[in-house]
Formats: sequence, structure tokens, C-alpha cells
Amino acid sequence: MKGKVIVIGSGFAGLSAATSLAEKGFHVQILEKNDQPGGRARSFFEEGYTFDMGPSWYWMPDVFESYFNRFGKSVSDYYDLIRLDPSYRVYYGENDYMDIPASLEELYQIFEEIEAGSGAKLKKFLSESAYKYEVGIQDLVYKPGRSLLEFMDYRVIKGFFQLDLLKSMRTYVHTYFKNPRLRQLMEFPILFLGGTPKNTPALYSLMNYADMALGTWYPKGGMHKIVEAMVSLAEEKGVEIITEAEVLSIEVGSGNTAEKVVTKNGEYKADIVVAGADYHHVEQKLLQPDYRKYSKDYWDNRKMAPSSLIFYLGVGKKLKNLEHHNLFFDEDFDQHAQDIYDQPKWPGKPLFYVSVTSKTDDTAPAGCENLFILMPVAPGLEDDHFTRERYYDIIIKRLEKLTNQDIADFVNYKKSYAQSDFISDYHAFKGNAYGLANTLKQTAILKPSLKSSKVQNLYYTGQLTVPGPGVPPALISGEVVAREVQKDFSRSNKVAI
Repeated sequence: MKGKVIVIGSGFAGLSAATSLAEKGFHVQILEKNDQPGGRARSFFEEGYTFDMGPSWYWMPDVFESYFNRFGKSVSDYYDLIRLDPSYRVYYGENDYMDIPASLEELYQIFEEIEAGSGAKLKKFLSESAYKYEVGIQDLVYKPGRSLLEFMDYRVIKGFFQLDLLKSMRTYVHTYFKNPRLRQLMEFPILFLGGTPKNTPALYSLMNYADMALGTWYPKGGMHKIVEAMVSLAEEKGVEIITEAEVLSIEVGSGNTAEKVVTKNGEYKADIVVAGADYHHVEQKLLQPDYRKYSKDYWDNRKMAPSSLIFYLGVGKKLKNLEHHNLFFDEDFDQHAQDIYDQPKWPGKPLFYVSVTSKTDDTAPAGCENLFILMPVAPGLEDDHFTRERYYDIIIKRLEKLTNQDIADFVNYKKSYAQSDFISDYHAFKGNAYGLANTLKQTAILKPSLKSSKVQNLYYTGQLTVPGPGVPPALISGEVVAREVQKDFSRSNKVAI
């Protein structure tokens, strides 16, 4: 047995790091603040309704399969995947929507009908995106971001211009498509990266390939089934998960090494500490000032991904004109983005997203529907009951109008969740929901480092470090940090192996 690792937080990145380190022979304990593992991907059950609290889109199925394959397992050992068709519905107005089919041939035809010549252009666009996906997922996102030398890779150098690292997503999309709806559709996946099309590198058109070619999937039973699978695998590898163990401090001793992690329930000795909790909270609150790598100004100047105002609703009837995933783009995309990034404030005319898992699964009582409504909002805003209710009224009225049905009178369960809840439950910096925006200035080595320069045995994983926000990147982040821990501590002989 190698040294002892304490992992703070049991989100996707924390579970991934813990299991990967246990597989390498380390003794691993996870300390989780809340009463169940999963981080933002927790779930809850109320009045017959089952709700996933956070992530709701299952993209990049190959990344999940690759994760379990590393341990001699498969996704199918743990949960059943359903490919959604249509993948999702986009509303542009009343009785005005577009369904995105699972079939690429059908999608090419839809594009062609909207804009002559765009079917062939989409095929070429996705071909280029496939190359970016291959290089990006296989080469770039598995880099630890600790040195520029990591990127002296033949495929990366050879494909530098093909990867469009210096071109914005907006510029790239607009060279292919003229129709506003098609442009908006191609830009929408950027929302998952916490940026805007204007400031996100066109490299991330790889998300279009993930969306349209690899498809939108759903794990039967809900997204929490992924957490259950990862917990099962972690425990099989010997990881101990301790819940309701909020970390209060990391104690640094001789040689600038973290010697123990203090929780409200006791102390845990460590040879290595991997922080899967909010990076800013760990560094600025759990460490003494002398051991912090970044300043307050550094953090204040980071471009954050959005937070979210979420409503979990139980509706006592079956609803029409809604699919499993629904995007409501009936208001101006750029104005909402400006209200998030440029002049942060509560939006005047917000876009929003609705997931209805009961269209696919038994997540609601018979004859009822389960609604997850999310409105992206700027982080760092004050939220209160009045503000939440005001936006609830705005969204429900628009939802009723656009789908031509009464909903509000049939809501028999309702819960809201916003910035203050992200802070309370996850110590999320400024109440963010997704992490750092994936701007060019916050990519790869320009992200907060996965390795502390002040505490020799402290590492970070998750959405505020490499590779970035999203569930698949979180899985990868855990694997990357585990590899770096193994490499560093084998080399330094600080842990007996």
C-alpha cells in the first residue's frame, strides 16, 4: 500500500481522482461536506418526484465509457443508456420550434430547408469538428497544464491552424451559416463551457460534434445513476467515503507539506491532499495566507461561468409540446449574455432551459410530469425570495404561452435553487454553477494550476482547474490529477512505494 490520500469533495472530479489513486495503490479517503456523494450531481426525492439537482445533459458517451474501461468495467455494468430522439427541441416563438433529430442525414436536410447549401456546409463543419474532438479530447484535455512543453506535441503543432485556437466561435460559425437560427443553434453548446461565442475559441466547435454526431443520451434512472456507479466502483477499489464531514482547514507542517485535514468531526492525517471542492474556497479559506498561491485580486479578475436560477417542479398532469430537453431561444441571446458577462445583472428578457425527464423515465407519479427549469444568470448577484418568485412568474408565463397550455395551476411541488444555495452547499466562488469561463486567457496553462506551488503535496481537481467545466471534463480532471500525483510522488520518494 502506498501513502494516504485525502480527497476533499465527492463530485465527479473527486470520485474520479479517488478511484484512480486507489487503483494505483494509494489508501484513499473522501471527505464530503453534504449528506450524500455527488457534489452538484446530487439528487432528491419529494412527493413522488425524483429530481437530479444539477447536470442534466449526457454528452460525450465515449468519455464515460473510457473512464470505466480503465478499471476493466463498462458503462453497461452500472446503468442503461437511452439515446434521445429528438435530441432536444429549440423554441423560437409560439408554435415555432425546431426538433434536433438523432439522425445526421435528417439534420442535414433540416439545415438545407432553412438555408440553401447549409446541409453540405454542416457536413464539412462537423468533419472539422470531429478532428478537433479527436485532438482535443485525446491530446489536449488530458494535459495537466503545468508547462508549455506539454503542448509541443506533433499533432497539436501540425494541426494548430485546423484547431482554430485563435479564432472565436462566433467568427467561425458565421463563416459557415447566415441564417440567425442556424447560427444560434451552432453557438448554443458554448453555454456548457461557461462562455460566450465572442470570447470562446473556435476549438470548442468540438462540442458541436459531441452534440450532433455523438448524440444526446440519458442514463435510465437519472444523472445520479452516474454518481451511484462511480461510488460503487470507488468503494470496490477500497475508497472510503465519509459524508457530513465539512473541511474546516488544511494544516501545513514542516517542509511545507499538508499534514492533516481538519473537519467539524475530527482530523485526518494525509500524505497527499487532493482538493475536489471549490478551488477558491480551499485556497483562500482552508489554507493560511502564507500558503496561498493566488491573490484576492487574481480571483476577483477571473472570468466566471454563469450561475443558475433553477426551479424543480412537480406538475399534476401530463404536458404537451415538450420533449426531454427544451431550449427557449425566443429572446435575444446576445442581450442575455451581456447581462451575464459584460454588465452583470438580473436579465431583462432571459433565455431558459427545461428538462422533462418524465418524458423518458419514471421520475414522476403516474399522470404527472417532472420539470427542471434553469435560467443562466451572472455569478455574484444577490438573490432573494422576491427575485426568485419574479423570475418564476416570468418563466412560467412564457412557458405556458410558447407551449399553449396551463401549467402554473397544476404545480403541486416547487423548489428553487440559486447563487446563495451554490455558496451554502458547495462554497461555490461567487455562487457560480459551472466554474471558470473557457476563454482563451483561461485555457490550459492559464487556468489555476492543478498543483500548489506553496504546499508540496496539495493538488486540485475539478471545474476551476484543467481541463474545465462540464461532467466529462470533470471525469478527466480526476484522472489527470491522479496521474500527476503518482508521477510526482514516485519521483520524489516522499511516499514509500
